[in-house]
Amino acid sequence: MARKKALIDAAVAAATDERGLLIVITGNGKGKSTSAFGTVARALGYGMKIGVVQFIKSRTDTGEEAFFGRQPGVEWHVTGDGFTWDTQNRERDIATAERGWAVAARMLADPSYQLVVLDELTYLLSYGYLDADDVFDALAHRPAMQHVIVTGRAAPHTLIELADTVSVVADEKHAFRAGVKAQRGIDL
Repeated sequence: MARKKALIDAAVAAATDERGLLIVITGNGKGKSTSAFGTVARALGYGMKIGVVQFIKSRTDTGEEAFFGRQPGVEWHVTGDGFTWDTQNRERDIATAERGWAVAARMLADPSYQLVVLDELTYLLSYGYLDADDVFDALAHRPAMQHVIVTGRAAPHTLIELADTVSVVADEKHAFRAGVKAQRGIDL
């Protein structure tokens, strides 16, 4: 353990760069948004200003919005019309995505936002609802100390390359497949 401690201490001492991070949380498992909102709670503990844009989802009755949406320092936007299999209207989905992206782009250009969460953004990229180059450019040119978390399945390769940290949430087992409906406080 002494050798391990020395190695870890040396690695910690060598990490001197300080800048805003781009974090991507992707994969097929449950917990991508939950992880992002855990980071929102942590950032609030430090008094940071936070922006949240939820793409795709249209529910405004979730526990996270009920809690975080009333916290000082959090600007929360639900910008979706629902999952694409609900809307069945690609043109409308694109228009909705573009309206949501306008909110996100404003936050990404504003250095007063210390953390921006772009929940389910990966879908808008993989479905071609947004110009991916515009999204990647905004992420790459955001204020130097601004942290961004992007969630959603099937994160595109370019986003993964641009990111500082990528976590993949794997699906081993899910209660839904056993017939359990979404539970308040856990899934909603």
